[in-house]
Amino acid sequence: MAFIDYYKILGLEKNASADDIKKAYRKLARKYHPDMNPNDKEAEKKFKEINEANEVLSHPENRAKYDKYGEHWKHGEEYERAQQKQRQQQYSGNSGGASFSGADFGEGEDFSDFFQSMFGGAGGGFGRSSRGSASGKFKGQDVSAELTLSLRDAAKTHQQTFDINAKKVRITIPAGVYDGQQIKLKGHGNPGVNGGPNGDLYITFNIAEDKDFKREGDNLRTSVDIDLYAAVLGGDITIQTLDGSVNLKVKPETQNGTTVRLKGKGFPVYKQEGQSGDLYVTYNVKIPTNLTDRQKVLFQQLKNSK
Repeated sequence: MAFIDYYKILGLEKNASADDIKKAYRKLARKYHPDMNPNDKEAEKKFKEINEANEVLSHPENRAKYDKYGEHWKHGEEYERAQQKQRQQQYSGNSGGASFSGADFGEGEDFSDFFQSMFGGAGGGFGRSSRGSASGKFKGQDVSAELTLSLRDAAKTHQQTFDINAKKVRITIPAGVYDGQQIKLKGHGNPGVNGGPNGDLYITFNIAEDKDFKREGDNLRTSVDIDLYAAVLGGDITIQTLDGSVNLKVKPETQNGTTVRLKGKGFPVYKQEGQSGDLYVTYNVKIPTNLTDRQKVLFQQLKNSK
């Protein structure tokens, strides 16, 4: 497998801060999100690379392993397990052979030799200063990831599948998640050691901006153009909501910038099924252009009639 430079994918240097990584990821994720680039296979590929890079670099422990082991960073977890097992054997006085990820180590071999061949000497010697617990069980490492959603996806309960450390994880995302919200999936992190519990998976949601709606808590705001005649005389218009189109009655003598509220047509309330915020609609009155001479006369007559 060719080496993937995650820093280069995010446009960063190796000394980038955690905040730099977060900002770069959000900017690129929004730029290459499939919703913003429909039917663009190259953008879809780029989006997946960006997410993969973020999954590694945003997690301090994974980033440290990546910086140390490069393309073999995923084996850093196995390295730690082997190290812990070696310490446990030293603690219990057991000096016999051991097995590691299905590979047997007989007499004359040790873990250091294995990692030296795998990582080109990066394994080195194993320290003896720290010991495992008496039970020998260790909880797996927690995993952090970020998931970018469109506003419309965040407004509905749905499932998504994504890769975490080469494993496919399917989760159900409740309607109403908000930008920056973090959820914990217990036991979906890295596997435990010697029968220990799995780590947890922490997912932070990034909600992309929408071209039609602006979210304010559980409420939404949008704007709609109406012509001068509807504003003056009143009339019926059709507007779009997250649930589809609705008819709206414009009152006579409506002023430019007038805002009306549609109750219950806003954003779903998180984990409150059947409840939604309100939708606020602002009218933009459009002045007619390219008037005929006859129309100009009529407007002049209307002005003089004041």
